[in-house]
Order: sequence, then structure tokens, then C-alpha cells
Amino acid sequence: MRIADLAGRRVAVWGFGREGRAALSALQLRLPRQPVTLFCSGSEAAFGQAVHPAAQVVTDAPSAGALSAFEVVIKSPGIGAYRPEIIEAQHNGTRFTSGTALWFAENPDARVIGVTGTKGKSTVAALIAHLLRSLGRRVALAGNIGLPLLELLDPPQAPDWWVVELSSFQTREAGPIEVGVINNVYEEHLDWHGTRERYVEDKLALAAVSRTLVVGALQPDLLSRTGVHAGRRTFGDARGWHVSDGTIARDGQAAFALARSPLPGPHNALNLCAALATLDAADEDARAAAPAIATFRPLPHRLQTLGVHDGITFVDDSIATTPQATLEALASFHGHAMSVLVGGHDRGLDWQPFADAVRAQPPHAIITMGANGPRIAALLDETGGAYVRQSAATLAEAFALARAATPPGGVVLLSPGAPSFDQFKDYAERGCAFAQLAGFDPAAIGRIEGLGIL
Repeated sequence: MRIADLAGRRVAVWGFGREGRAALSALQLRLPRQPVTLFCSGSEAAFGQAVHPAAQVVTDAPSAGALSAFEVVIKSPGIGAYRPEIIEAQHNGTRFTSGTALWFAENPDARVIGVTGTKGKSTVAALIAHLLRSLGRRVALAGNIGLPLLELLDPPQAPDWWVVELSSFQTREAGPIEVGVINNVYEEHLDWHGTRERYVEDKLALAAVSRTLVVGALQPDLLSRTGVHAGRRTFGDARGWHVSDGTIARDGQAAFALARSPLPGPHNALNLCAALATLDAADEDARAAAPAIATFRPLPHRLQTLGVHDGITFVDDSIATTPQATLEALASFHGHAMSVLVGGHDRGLDWQPFADAVRAQPPHAIITMGANGPRIAALLDETGGAYVRQSAATLAEAFALARAATPPGGVVLLSPGAPSFDQFKDYAERGCAFAQLAGFDPAAIGRIEGLGIL
């Protein structure tokens, strides 16, 4: 469905975050006389009418009956697709779409590299864009990374490549895609998808619309589920780009020394492999682009070293919203006296593997916090381990405990393993709050370079 197809229909926009604003702006641009209803919070109402003066603003959460009054609802990605009111409205004939789906319908001939995965997808997408630009390509970097596709609806000059990060909320709305990338799949977003199996299925929906598919080779289940794809390529194993003797290599030849990488940790080494494998799949010269890894600027809130105060290094990994991601962060600083802050919004994920791992390889201290902090703390106490365990309610309280517990030369790491919604708007706001507590300027560390068309 294209935007023009909405003309004369009963249309609503549901949600007024950045995706919702982009959708409303696109309607105002393409169909200025089209009546539209906006479902948003009371604090967003005036802004919504400023974006689209003709919009009717409703500040009550829409019921199934309210949604059923529309032929088409443009839904923001954070609103779960499996909610009862949506299912009932669909049964009554309402069609739900999104900014992502509308953009793909408007751009059927765009050369798209679509990137998803439970962890690392933003870094991989930004790396791909950076490496392609190093080869002289004009590249758009957009999507879930922080720039809605509809904000780039009518560029004056089409890019050579669109590198689009897709969350599990968006993978069923994308396509066609020239190169699809599934970096990894772990358990996440169970509150949105309902079950782990449905989450995995939604992630892997990207494979069906990708001409060539790039997947991590170190997850047997991911390999098994994508084995039928005729154009599948892998990374992380000897058949593709992989880590070898401190380098990123392929076909027995090293292309980049990890000592020069601005991205710490074994998981980031695999992210480099994923990006280079994607360039190969796009018929670009990955080996020629590899030296440009050294000039890549890491994304904020992703194992971002903020600096040192009073002999303690402060690291912001607020993007870590699963226990597995926190374990990867700890592995990146193995050998340091590390105090890690964990906890946040409770999505019901299993923390037992984390508790087992830190018992086997203990950090200096673990400070639990947030809504699921008590559950994590109880599990850590039950499992045991030779490290300091403390509990707090808020990030500020947890930070104070971590700083007091950490010796000079040590590291205080924010890697919560959980979403931020119990205390903050999003992971970025949480990371900025951590930076401020540590004595650093949040504005100086929160910008993603390379968004848009360059």
C-alpha cells in the first residue's frame, strides 16, 4: 500500500513518537487534504496538530471499537502487533500498516541492505554504511537506528545504497531487500511478541524478502532455520569472514588487525565480520574497505567509554537490554575490577544463565536496580558467587553503591540487561543520566554519526 492509496479512506495514525511524527508529516506532504485521526498522549496533542493542522487528535487509548472505525491504521512499531484490540479490529476489516511498510511501497526499486538481530544490529548497520562510504558510495543510513525512513521520503538525489536497521517489530513490514543481515537471535521483547518462538519467527521473516541473506554461523539454531535460503552466506566461521590470530580474515588472508579496532570485545569482532560479509554479498570490495574500520566512530551507549574520574573508568552500555548482552559486555573488560549495574523494566527474561556465568567468572561487584532488581538479586543470592552483591531501587542509588565499591583502576559499567521503561523514556535517556552521574556531559556523548544520506 502506497501513501496515494490512502486518499479518500478513513485513516488513523497511532502513536506519536518519531515514527508517528514521520508518518503524519508524510500524510501532510503527500495528501494535505486527507482527513486523519491521531491517537496520542495529551502532552503530544498540540504538537500533533502543528504537524498536521487538519488532524483530529484523540488522547484516549484506542479500543478495538475505535480502531475498527478506520479502514487503515498507521501504527508505530513500539505498539505490539498481537494486542487483543488490534486482532479484533483486523477481524473487523481494519488494515494495519506502518511507516516502514509505506516507505518500501514507495521505493520498490531501492537497493536496500536490511539489518536485524537481537544485539549489534545498530553497530553493524552503521559499520556497513561507513565502509560503503569509504568506497565512495552515496549511502542512506536510517530505520530503527534513529531516523525513520519516511523522513527521507523524497531525497533530491537517490543514494546508491539504503542501509536500514530493522527491529523485530519491523521485519514483517520490510521488503524487497537486496541483502538481508541477521546478526544473531537471542530471547528478547517477549512482552511485545508474546512468546520466544514468535519473536524468532518475526526476526527471521527478513529472510523471506531478502535476495541474499547473511547470517552468523555460531548459532546452530539460526543456521538450521535459514538453511533453506538459496542465497545464504555466513560469517564467523572459516568459510566466511572470521576472527583469526587477532585479525579479521577470509580465505586465509588477514584484512584488519583487531588491535586497531575502535570497538572492544569478541562480540564486536563478530560485528566487523558481519559488516564485511555484507559488503561481499552486495558485490562491493570488502577487503578494500576493511582499513576504514579504524576510523569508525562507535555508537553512543554501546560499550562507550566515557572517561576516567578519580582513577575509575566509566563505561555506558545502556543499550544492553538482555542478560546475554551484559555477559558480552563483561567479557569485553575481562581482567579489570568491574562493578556492573544491572536491572530495569521486567520482561520476564531468564537470568539464570547470567547468574551461572558470573558465578564461574565473577566481576568485582554486581549492583541490582529497577523493577526487576529484586528478582535478579534473589537469583544471584541463590546461585552464589565470589563477588560483592548490593541492591538499589534507582539508577542514582545504584551508581553511588558501584562507585563506592570500585577500587582505583577499576571500571563502573552500566550494562543493565533490561529495558529502561521503569525509570526512563528509553535507553538513551538512561545512558545520559549515567553519564551525568559520572560527571560527563551527556550532550557530548549521545550523537550517532552518519545518519541520513551522505
